[in-house]
Parts: sequence; C-alpha cells; structure tokens
Amino acid sequence: MDNALFSRRRAERFAQLLDEANGGRRHHVRSRVDDQLTPLVGLGRQLTASPPEPEVDPEFRAGLRAMLLATAEREGIAAPASTEKVGTGRGALLPAVTARRARARGAILVGIAAGAIAVSGISAASENAVPGDALYGMKRGTERAQLALASSEISRGQLFLDFARTRLAEASALHGSRSGYGAVLDDMDADTRQGVRLLTAAAVQRSDPAALDAVDAFLVPQRRTLDALRDSGSRTDRERTAQSLKLLASVTERADALRTTIACGQPVGSASDSLGPLPGTCT
Repeated sequence: MDNALFSRRRAERFAQLLDEANGGRRHHVRSRVDDQLTPLVGLGRQLTASPPEPEVDPEFRAGLRAMLLATAEREGIAAPASTEKVGTGRGALLPAVTARRARARGAILVGIAAGAIAVSGISAASENAVPGDALYGMKRGTERAQLALASSEISRGQLFLDFARTRLAEASALHGSRSGYGAVLDDMDADTRQGVRLLTAAAVQRSDPAALDAVDAFLVPQRRTLDALRDSGSRTDRERTAQSLKLLASVTERADALRTTIACGQPVGSASDSLGPLPGTCT
C-alpha cells in the first residue's frame, strides 16, 4: 500500500468521505485528494452493501496484525494514560484533544485493516471474473482503488499495463464462445496506451530509459498471447486481434526510438501523442 494512505490528512479525509457516504454529517470541506479517494469510497459502499466472506491468507493476517500493532505503538494509540497529575489535581487522564486524536487514529487503523482484509478477499474471489459475471464490477472497482493508491506516475503506468494483461486474459476466456471479445480488447488497448504514455513520459523527464523496461517486459508475452488468438475465431475477431497487434508494434517502435534518443543525449520536444512523447532525432 502507498504510504500516503497513512498520512494523517489523507486518512482523515477518507474517513470523512466514508462517513458522509453512509449518511453521516457533511463536513462542508473540499480536498484536492477527493477525486483520488472517490473510487475508494465507492468500493467501501459496495462492501457495506454486499459484505464478502473472504478467506484470508494466515500469513497476510499475521503481517497485517504486526503492522497495525507497530503503528498503534508509534502513534501512541494504545499507550496507557500518564500517571502524572495534571494542573488542578484531577487524575491521570489524557487531554481531551489528545484522546480524540487517539480514538480517530484507532478508528482509521481499524478501517484500514477491515478494508485490507475485505479487498484481499474480493480480489481473490473476482480474479477470474469476466464481463457479464456478477463480480466483474467489483473487480474493476478494485483496479480503480489500486490506481488511487499508486505512489507515482511510474507505479500508475505499471498498473495500467497489469490491467492490460488482465483484459487479455479475459478476452482469451471470451474468444470464440462468448460475446464481448472486441469490447474487452478495446479496454485492453486503452489501458496499454495509458500505461505506455505514463512510462515513456517518465523516461523522458528523467532522461533515464529504466522506465521503459516495464514496457519491454509487457510487450513480449502480450504479443505472444495475441498471436495465438489471431488465427482463430470469427473474421471480426481476427480483424480486431490484428488491430491490437498493430498497437503493440507501434509501442515497440516508440520505446526503441526513445531509448535511442535518450542514449544520444538529444532533448525531446514537447510534442506527444497517445503513446507519450515523440522521440527526437539523433545527430
């Protein structure tokens, strides 16, 4: 999980949005992270409406418990009240504001724990869902939550390529037997473009081709699987598969050209397209 989730402001705002979504008092504030947290709030409401019965990996449970205990100790949530007298001679009580903060932090940790366990169970249950299945919407909601938690543009780019791999697995399951094959490939190509655009932009901004390694690792198995689908199915499906293969060829060409541009030290202009920055010309 992104460490930003545990920052106080972000976590407290997430708690406020969840409270409002469940009918609680409106806080009449607007935060710049609201757009990022909205998918998580939607997922939270879905979990409330249809609570899952996840089978949590014992190792995951043990690791989560250890993390929560360490965080509680660091934040002073479980610390005993001080035995020193305070001011007027009243007993050893935490100041009211400190107690409220401790309770709020505790509630946030409990929410994070419950959410982590629930999401892990849903992710496992919906992993093989395809369009038309009952859990498919939850599967896509979980993906949006992952994007909201991504810590950098590179992480987001890698996630989009992971989603493109997932879409291809779904298309393979639909190929030749169920409708929706072309629509899933449309989503796959959209995820591919998003991921490639973020990673190529990062490589150019840093003048470092390392971000392109994720693109290369994505291309080889993706092309192999599409090649296996190209020669079967209806004529419409074959033509649609060819379009996705053409996109992968364009991605390969773009990644290679940007590597060359970065290697020769030539600046890359501001021009870009759906695959990100356009490469410069080496002299």
